[in-house]
Amino acid sequence: MPLMASLLFKAEASSPQTEALLKWKESLGDQPILTSWLHIDNSTSPHCQWVGINCSLSGDVFAINLAHTNLIGTLEKFDPLAFPNLIRLDLKVNGLTGTIPSDIGTLSKLELLDLSTNSLHGPIPLSVSNLSRLVELDLSRNNITGELDPRLFPNSSSHAKTGLVSLKKLHFQDTLLGGPLPNELGNLVHLESLAFDNNNFFGPIPTSLGNLTNITFLHLNQNQLSGRIPWSFGSLTKLTDLNLFSNNLFGELPQDIGNLSAMVNLQFALNNFTGQLPSHVCKFGKLVNFTAARNHFSGPIPSSLRNCSTLYRVRLQSNQLTGVLDRDFGIYPNLNYMELTDNLLGGSLSPNWAVSKDLTFLGLAGNMINGEIPKEFGENLTQLEKLDISFNKLSGEIPENLGKLSRLNNLNLSGNSLSGMIPQGIGGFINLEHLDLSSNVLTGRIPSQIGSLSKLISLTLSNNRLNGSIPDQIGSLDSLQISLDLSGNYLTGSISPQLGNLIKLESLNLSHNRLSGSIPNSLTNMLSLDSIDLSYNDLEGPLPDNHFFRSSPPTNFSNNKDLCSNFKLLKPCPITTSQNKKKGHSNRDIAIIVACSLGGLLLIVVLATVGALVVFRSRRKSSPSGGGDGCRENHFSIWSYDGKLA
Repeated sequence: MPLMASLLFKAEASSPQTEALLKWKESLGDQPILTSWLHIDNSTSPHCQWVGINCSLSGDVFAINLAHTNLIGTLEKFDPLAFPNLIRLDLKVNGLTGTIPSDIGTLSKLELLDLSTNSLHGPIPLSVSNLSRLVELDLSRNNITGELDPRLFPNSSSHAKTGLVSLKKLHFQDTLLGGPLPNELGNLVHLESLAFDNNNFFGPIPTSLGNLTNITFLHLNQNQLSGRIPWSFGSLTKLTDLNLFSNNLFGELPQDIGNLSAMVNLQFALNNFTGQLPSHVCKFGKLVNFTAARNHFSGPIPSSLRNCSTLYRVRLQSNQLTGVLDRDFGIYPNLNYMELTDNLLGGSLSPNWAVSKDLTFLGLAGNMINGEIPKEFGENLTQLEKLDISFNKLSGEIPENLGKLSRLNNLNLSGNSLSGMIPQGIGGFINLEHLDLSSNVLTGRIPSQIGSLSKLISLTLSNNRLNGSIPDQIGSLDSLQISLDLSGNYLTGSISPQLGNLIKLESLNLSHNRLSGSIPNSLTNMLSLDSIDLSYNDLEGPLPDNHFFRSSPPTNFSNNKDLCSNFKLLKPCPITTSQNKKKGHSNRDIAIIVACSLGGLLLIVVLATVGALVVFRSRRKSSPSGGGDGCRENHFSIWSYDGKLA
């Protein structure tokens, strides 16, 4: 081979792009996805055979796609200058750390830059503004910080050539970006999708966003944006998805939003909006998701919702909306979720709701709904998981077939005027975790079938007119944890010892009934209890003796027939026969100790007295009359030299 040809071959074999990629690979260490990144003998472009690298016919890299490959490392040794014709750089969903290279803007032909779902940090390099051909930019789900520099975007000139003038997709979701939204965003005239949700942006929404006439997807939710929605939004005729929930926005909604003919997803929840909802919100019959919950909306339910058969998810709870339930809502064959809780809605429950056979959640609590629960609910709503129609004005009996809703995990019918007995079909709620039938006028016994609800976590039947005894079967509900509340009824009989099996239960309330007998000692097995109320019954006998009962307030046992305790502010318990025997033994032992002590003391006194008399007599015999000296000489004569008595 001629010398010139040999040199040319070596130069080609070690192309700058091959070397640049190998240098980056070296900095990343061993990576399974990069095992193919090796020199290949006699190849002028070995990198074109590597996984994740796409080349043109001339061997020039135009795409690097290593998305979803578990790539770990940094971009520190990635050299953008080596890839002047790179069109796509896709590294999403990996474990990249460090910062975005400051010279990333030298990739002047780049059309897609996706670094989303990594752990990159630091600001967005200003050189990104040089990517005038960039169509898609996604830095979502990283730790990107700082504010959006207005210079990243084109100026207001219609012939702007700097900034991200070609962008159609701009996604900065779930980052640490903050600050105000620059007005220059409105100059991205080709933009179709803008997603800035879950960041720290604050201040008003720029009116200039109304210039984005090609936009279809606009997400600004979960920030701290304030002010009003710009009236210019009414001109965004291609908009299908507008999400502004969870901000600090206020004021009235632009009524023209109801004229956006392409709208599919509309979300205003968790703001401070006032006024009325747009009446034509579903004018064009395409609306699928509509949420305006937790605002201050008032006035009627939008009239266009009645015939909006495309609805899938609706959340309008916690407002002051008015309307008639069976008049303002229609038939929704695709409906999956409906919550209208805490409004001012009247009317009755229409059987039409039962047409929504895919409905999983129906929340109508805290309104003024009257009438009965339709029997059709139990027949057709077989996918229902939560039914909450509490605190309304419902009457009539609970349908027996409601127990057919075997997927139901939460049933709340409390705070109504439901009457009759609790249906035995309640045993069909095999997945039920929360049952609340409190504050109605239910009568009869608690059905034993309630013991079949093996997944039940809380059971509340308080403030009804239930009678009879507490079924032993309740003691088999070993999943009960949050609460068992049967208070405010006419329950009689004794407290079932089986309740002691509820070792997970935290709160037990049986107060304001007519329960009699003693409190079973088995309740001391309920080691998770932190609250108990047995007051206002006819209970008698001693309180069980353990730490929980000792530390519970006495008022929780007050107003009973004859409860007693030696450790509570209740009347003392009478002494039992066994206690008398124990006390007798104790008294006898004390008497013996006292007698022994007194006997010993008496013996000491006697011995002391005898000793004194002996000394006295001895002195008289040894002392002559009037002989004082002799007395002095023989003062100790009664003792011999060794200390013994003489």
